[in-house]
Amino acid sequence: MSEKKFQIKASTRTVKDLKLSAILEITKAINNSLSTAQLLDLYQDVLENRLKVGKLVLFSHDQEWTCILKYGVNESFNHFEFEEELLNITEIETMSFSRGNLSKSFEIVIPVYHKKTPLAYVLLGDVNEQKIELSAAIKHLPFIQTLTNIIVVAIENKKLYRQAIQRAQIQKELELAKTMQEMLFPKDLPDTEELKVAATYIPHQQVSGDYYDFIRLNNHEFIFCVADVSGKGIAAALLMSNMQATLHSLVNYTHNLKDILIELNKRVWGNANGEKFVSIFLGKINTKSKQLTYINAGHNPPILCSDRRVSILSRGCTLLGISDTLPAIDLGILDFNSEFTLFCYTDGLTDTLNSSGDYVSEQTIIELISKNCNAEPKFINESIMYYAEEFKGENLFVDDIALLTIRCS
Repeated sequence: MSEKKFQIKASTRTVKDLKLSAILEITKAINNSLSTAQLLDLYQDVLENRLKVGKLVLFSHDQEWTCILKYGVNESFNHFEFEEELLNITEIETMSFSRGNLSKSFEIVIPVYHKKTPLAYVLLGDVNEQKIELSAAIKHLPFIQTLTNIIVVAIENKKLYRQAIQRAQIQKELELAKTMQEMLFPKDLPDTEELKVAATYIPHQQVSGDYYDFIRLNNHEFIFCVADVSGKGIAAALLMSNMQATLHSLVNYTHNLKDILIELNKRVWGNANGEKFVSIFLGKINTKSKQLTYINAGHNPPILCSDRRVSILSRGCTLLGISDTLPAIDLGILDFNSEFTLFCYTDGLTDTLNSSGDYVSEQTIIELISKNCNAEPKFINESIMYYAEEFKGENLFVDDIALLTIRCS
């Protein structure tokens, strides 16, 4: 064998060994869970120091196209913007853009695809064919493409793994938040001949901005409420939790509904700064004096049924949180000499939508309450929810739902 042929074979083996060594090294690094920065350092070392690629930019897609690695560029080209023309490139080719800095700075573009989805684009410049035998500028491009694919997929898998961990942590925190929120609702509602109370709570998400409460003041007085914080999810749930804590604190100092509502409004305004609002129906029952007092602050009017006569309780004021002060508050006062049933609910019930695009109507709810006026509060809630389930069919509930039904004899 001639010396020249021997040198070519030896050189070929050297290049093959270099490539194999690089693949093994990177695979080992991936298996050892090296960081993204370490993987990119190794990738750069292979291209810059072993394959003698003088200049490189690597774009990867993470919500948007981002440069995740560059070297060999001077300060005037330290920041490269991704150019949409790259998306038209599906095969390795030389740069031929008519505009933009990329075509002025780089010679070759290597696209990296998964099926029909682009994962990355490698831009190469200053490829020194003299330092790598057998025309490295052409011969090593498929290898660079393969190596880039391995690196980019490994980085993507790391990102997906981190996201999975974050989702698991968020899920765990949401489950804890749900448990904590459920602890805020009253557990022991009255169930006597004189007073029966039942509640139903269905959050649209794991935590909710809907709120109900029933607080014993003494043997014959009770303060209760149903409230709805604008929006859904964590932010609404946090404001609701603050509302609950504030209400329980206030009833230790005053039983005056106007004073309580004024302080609640201050707290909502202070916490939400006009970005969230709260509708609330706040009431007080005195079973000794046979009196119901209430304020409706922009909430769905509860339905009062007595002797099969129905009343809508709408007197009150505006939503909480619109301004730091409330306008005139209209206190509702009702004296009851006979049994009554009071049905309170949040707007998730009337937001229930069926396949025809119709909503559960207030009139339908009134008819259902009137029909079951003398029934147990728990049965009334179950009947309402059964109707809502049947009404929506295959549709999902679109909002939180809270029901509070009170029967007073």
